[in-house]
Amino acid sequence: MKQFLRSVILGLLFYCCSKAHAQEPVPQAYPRVMMYMSVSEPLIFFSDGRFSNNFSHGSNITFPVGVNLLKSDEFGISFEISPAIRIEKGLAKTNGLLFHPGTMFRFKHGFTLITRAAFDSNGRFGFTPVYNLIIRRAKLCNYFIAASNPVRFGNNQPSSIGLNFQIGTAF
Repeated sequence: MKQFLRSVILGLLFYCCSKAHAQEPVPQAYPRVMMYMSVSEPLIFFSDGRFSNNFSHGSNITFPVGVNLLKSDEFGISFEISPAIRIEKGLAKTNGLLFHPGTMFRFKHGFTLITRAAFDSNGRFGFTPVYNLIIRRAKLCNYFIAASNPVRFGNNQPSSIGLNFQIGTAF
């Protein structure tokens, strides 16, 4: 009887140990809100049949800030506002404010495709595909780089397409 009791206790112990494991990580709850701030530099654009770079007749720089509403690991909605500054002939002045809402298609390895509508205070409008990559994940924030291709129309100006570089932090 003693041998039987010892076998049952030992069997129960092995059974319990085989079922015991570390606590499972809690999956991220959605929806989730994230904010970001960044700096964006237009590099080159094509308009009216010719290419121009950002530094040929002065320089523009924008400071995009926004709120991302993440609905799942794969999808989110983004609202961005980008004030722009133009530096030309030693003078700096604000050059416009861009309202830039869009949808986020999130992929593995920190890559996100963002499709944005564009409404600029200078009378231009269009769309902007953004290719975003998280380059470093930290405890309180993520650091990212992005390339975008703004396409703009309107305000009695020729249509244009550009290439921008952006770097920022999301928290």
